[in-house]
Amino acid sequence: MTKLLKLLAAISGAAAATLGVTPAFAAGTAADTNVTNQASVTFSVGGVPQVTPVLSNIDTFKVDRVIKLRVQEADALTKGVSPGETGAWTTYTVTNDSNAPVDIVLSASQQVGGAGAHSNTDNFNMLSPSIFVESGANVGYQPLEDLAPPSGYLDEVAPDAVRTIYVVANVPAGQVTGDVAAVDLTAQAHLGGTVGTQGTAVNATNFPQNVANGANTVENVMSDTAGSATGDAARDGKHSAKDDFTVSAAALTVVKTSRVVWDPVNLTSNPKAIPGARVEYCIAVTNAAGGSPATSVAVSDTLVSTLAPYATFGYWTGATVTSGVCSAGTNNGSAAGQVVSGTIGTVAAGTTSGFYFQATVQ
Repeated sequence: MTKLLKLLAAISGAAAATLGVTPAFAAGTAADTNVTNQASVTFSVGGVPQVTPVLSNIDTFKVDRVIKLRVQEADALTKGVSPGETGAWTTYTVTNDSNAPVDIVLSASQQVGGAGAHSNTDNFNMLSPSIFVESGANVGYQPLEDLAPPSGYLDEVAPDAVRTIYVVANVPAGQVTGDVAAVDLTAQAHLGGTVGTQGTAVNATNFPQNVANGANTVENVMSDTAGSATGDAARDGKHSAKDDFTVSAAALTVVKTSRVVWDPVNLTSNPKAIPGARVEYCIAVTNAAGGSPATSVAVSDTLVSTLAPYATFGYWTGATVTSGVCSAGTNNGSAAGQVVSGTIGTVAAGTTSGFYFQATVQ
């Protein structure tokens, strides 16, 4: 027996056979998997190989559960929005990096000041933020397809599964170009629920860490990193990421000028504003640089009773404005009684477009 023990001790590199292990996910071997190992030792006696190997006992333990969620902004860009816009949305991905299925409760919170997500600063809140889940039918948020999570959470999300999440909100009217609203999306892991039933929130109270490791029990280890939301620390069973909405507005200024172009005495030679004279009005609409185009720009001007629209000249839109004088454009405006109007259309940021017409002094 002593000789046999010496032979066994001298043998190195004994083969280990793993029996009954399920395929590993990218997140690792699935929790609650039984890992079973048995060693086999061969040896010789007097230079003669012995036929029957010596087997060790069978060692078994269960793989513990790693809880790790990962929330990410879907792109590296802020979401451009307009003042008063409804249904503005930004996109996140939520990945279950755990080695077990988990329920995921989602929540959106708004930052109060401080740095936004893209080298900017939060200075306002969106209205009525809501959470929706991508259906997979069409890319991007679709109000009739992408619905709120059933019962308010994602049920039994498999290891390595990725869900696309939209935070949808409204922009308050009156916001100006450069205003920023930062929004955090938080995903909280829950365990223990069956299909269709929400489990218990994973945190240090419900699932204490650093408990003694039992070979035949499944312990829980939280391994998430700290997220962007206030109070989201490392190893707390949740994770969060920040995105933001940046307002791009149209800032219009309107300047109205007039000049006398004809009178019944002097005609066009230094005409004066006497009864019967014609006055040309130029209304210049300027959109400030750095914002968004102003669309459907319409001008309306109600003339006083001492003036009458001069229809023969026409009502010109989209005019070039130089030193307060309009020229060119399209004659597509109109007059109804004392109201003269025309639609300029779109005025791009950093540009000016005019509307001009003539009126007769009564």
